[in-house]
Amino acid sequence: MSQTLRNVIQQTEQVILGKPHQIRLALACLLARGHLLIEDVPGVGKTTLAHVLASSLGLQFQRIQFTSDMLPADILGVSIYLRESEKFKFHPGPIFAQMILADEINRATPKTQSALLEAMEEHQVTIEGTTHPLPTPFFVIATQNPTQQIGTFPLPESQLDRFLLRIQLGYPDPQAERGLLAGVDRRELIAGLKAQMTAAELLALQQQVRQVFVSPALLDYVQAILRYTRESSTFVRGLSPRAGLSLLAAARAWAFINGRNAVIPEDVQAVLPGVSSHRLQRVGESYTSTDNEFARELIKAVAIP
Repeated sequence: MSQTLRNVIQQTEQVILGKPHQIRLALACLLARGHLLIEDVPGVGKTTLAHVLASSLGLQFQRIQFTSDMLPADILGVSIYLRESEKFKFHPGPIFAQMILADEINRATPKTQSALLEAMEEHQVTIEGTTHPLPTPFFVIATQNPTQQIGTFPLPESQLDRFLLRIQLGYPDPQAERGLLAGVDRRELIAGLKAQMTAAELLALQQQVRQVFVSPALLDYVQAILRYTRESSTFVRGLSPRAGLSLLAAARAWAFINGRNAVIPEDVQAVLPGVSSHRLQRVGESYTSTDNEFARELIKAVAIP
């Protein structure tokens, strides 16, 4: 692991107390060039984590608060007619930043949620027939409240599939919570954070992650997991090829963060809950799981080659 990446982790852990595993999963998602979904109850630090990562990684940051009356143009931007020049001029929306915090994304209607689809997949937006490229790197960190809460619109499957990982922060343990209660306000800590790397350094790390070696036996293991989800009668549908690519990319990043130049089965198992939980739905249930039950079942059922 590079020293700059260690610095990012150490700085993030000074603000987000007692969540080293979730912090590393979030960084693995970004190093794998993916988008991150954080689903949990209000008040556990979802938005704070996004702010800390943006500050530590030195990225241009925009926060978008999703509400039920928001329109796609509020995210993407609009073209305004200028009488003087008799031409339309495009005014970019907040989507034009290197890191986007889509806060409480499931408070907006599906029409507004869909405004992110092209941006997350193609790193560009098309407005009135004109395509506008987005900055590089480009990440979306979305937070959402549990779908059982009042005033939420469940994300459609196509939108969920755009997120490489979904994680939960959960309540802090007693020691971490004591540090929060007795310590400095988190907003003051965020204001004093310094960037520990540049966007160029982050892009270079992403290139290194792509070079992490994956053996044929490891590919056999990943394929066996995908095949089990497709053939099992437990799930409505199995994991897609995109999910398989996401699993492999996240495992590469996890191996890189842990100082390995080759992926081992334990790397796949470490990221499997975040990759699979929002993509799998049990037969007879109308929602995806938010815990690690699917991953535990897969790890137990699929033997390591």
